[in-house]
Amino acid sequence: MLSKVDRFSEGEVSSKEPEEHIVAELEKQSSYRQIMKATSLFGGVQAFNILISITRSKVIAILLGPAGIGVVGLLTSAVDLINSFASFGLSTSAVKDVAAAHSTNDLHRSGVVVTVFRRWVWITGLFATLLMIASSPWLSKLTFGNSEYTSAFAWISVTLLFNQLTNSQLVVLQGMRHLNYLARANVYGNVLSLFTTLPLYYFFGIDGVVPALILSSAASLTIAHFFAGKVKIQRVKVSKLRTVLEGRGMLKLGFFLSISGLVTTLVSYIVRIFISNQGGVEDVGLYNSGFQIINTYVGMIFAAMATDYYPRLSGVAHDNKQAASIINQQGEIALLIMAPIILFFLVFVDWIVIFLYSKKFVEITPMIQWAAVGMLFKAASWAIAFMFLAKGDSKLFFFSELVTNIYLLGFNLIGYQLGGLTGLGVSFLLTYVVYLLQVYLLARARYQFNFEFHFYKLFGIQLILAISCFLAVKVLEQPYSYMVGLCLIVVSVVHAYQELNKRLGLMAILENIRNRFFKK
Repeated sequence: MLSKVDRFSEGEVSSKEPEEHIVAELEKQSSYRQIMKATSLFGGVQAFNILISITRSKVIAILLGPAGIGVVGLLTSAVDLINSFASFGLSTSAVKDVAAAHSTNDLHRSGVVVTVFRRWVWITGLFATLLMIASSPWLSKLTFGNSEYTSAFAWISVTLLFNQLTNSQLVVLQGMRHLNYLARANVYGNVLSLFTTLPLYYFFGIDGVVPALILSSAASLTIAHFFAGKVKIQRVKVSKLRTVLEGRGMLKLGFFLSISGLVTTLVSYIVRIFISNQGGVEDVGLYNSGFQIINTYVGMIFAAMATDYYPRLSGVAHDNKQAASIINQQGEIALLIMAPIILFFLVFVDWIVIFLYSKKFVEITPMIQWAAVGMLFKAASWAIAFMFLAKGDSKLFFFSELVTNIYLLGFNLIGYQLGGLTGLGVSFLLTYVVYLLQVYLLARARYQFNFEFHFYKLFGIQLILAISCFLAVKVLEQPYSYMVGLCLIVVSVVHAYQELNKRLGLMAILENIRNRFFKK
């Protein structure tokens, strides 16, 4: 049976029905469809990149084991820490400047902005590289408790420059709206990185980690440079004074985001150091692997949605009512897509871990199960948190994230001390329960934001299903846990489909596709 909106689009609605209400419903349905379209488009790229990441992680897990993954995790954490401090948020802030210059159709202005941006990228990239070289003895002692990795940190410092240069090419593609080139640069860069680094792990084992990290960043830079070279940018002469003046705005805009990223990376680094000192490098590898599954494979929905969600929310940020409507819509779609995936992970997490890594990693399954429940709370809080940035309230965003990182660090340290790896999963859940309450109260007090009844209803149903699934897996023996869990997954999928159909008119879309097919 067609919904009221579908019947209106086919001319079947009585004139007695309020036209304004029908128009509003059509606009709302169009908004839901735009969310799904963007999620599908960018989700495809994310899914392919995840397949590459799965392949890499699987090979590294087999060849190097948990200890090897732990070494990789500790080295990359140090790189991320230095990069967060020294990049000054250029890869985020410069997108706005490049896009604004491009929208004027002034080739000279675009050339000036891109030239200034690239100069600052070289400056910050070289600064980061030299900083890491100088601090490599300290990083080795802090990270591994000895000086054996001093040369390793010195060598991988070059990846900071490579990564900065890679991001500069991607920013130009994004700012100038060459999204096709941007997607291909990401995909091809990951593919080239995979096939150039795996032989190093195979032939040299753990000794191939540092060369692999360097070669991987060089491969990504090569591909990004190739596609950015396809974009015509006018060459212009820019004085040193203008470079400073133009770059000041880019650096200022990204400052709070950079500091926030630095705090987040620092907390992650401290947690890994704590785990390494208390439980050993193998526990670090297990921790990295577990949260890679949660944040990368489950969290890909966030990455896919954010590409379209943030600019759409920014466009209506001046209107609290419209902004609240978009947040509710985005939160609903995120829940309906993610909930069945989360239930699937809860039930079949053992098989997923073995498939992605190996049997050596099965002990991380309790941690993943606790964290999976926390992803429902993350979905709701994630939708709200973008409002702070869309409003340009960078200070509120920064202090909110700072407070969050403080109690996240506390929960993680206490959780690992009391419950080991499982305690880290519990701390993830607790963090996002508190974080959801925090951002909701801030948004309500500052912007009069409220969740709609439909969101509470969806969240409540899917949370009950997730908790039931969690308890079934913990209490029941196999194969009964699989049987009950599978039934709950089916209920979640059916419920998600019915709710998506109400919002998107899936049946009408499928009917139109069928009619077009038979006409052809």
